[in-house]
Amino acid sequence: MPRHHFDLRLEEGGVLRSWALPKGLPTTAGADRLAVPVPDHGLDHATYTDADKDIADTGWWELEDRNDRRFVFVLHGRTGARRYAMISTAQGALLHLVEDQSGL
Repeated sequence: MPRHHFDLRLEEGGVLRSWALPKGLPTTAGADRLAVPVPDHGLDHATYTDADKDIADTGWWELEDRNDRRFVFVLHGRTGARRYAMISTAQGALLHLVEDQSGL
């Protein structure tokens, strides 16, 4: 049975790249949260929720930097803009709230 979690869905190339976030978005600068990669979703999933998953925020995102191991992006949501890094690991991924939020 699935556990309650939040979904991070970023539109790219006509699909929603998606990660399950068991504990939601990181809220403290420098904090990391487990981000479990899941298969891409169609755009109709942009606002989909059910009893097991919620969407923490909605808005748009902009890519700032990308390499083979991580990408840095700004998530512009209802409560403002926050800079994150998605870091690939051997076990999956970590979503990191970047400490330097200047310039947002």
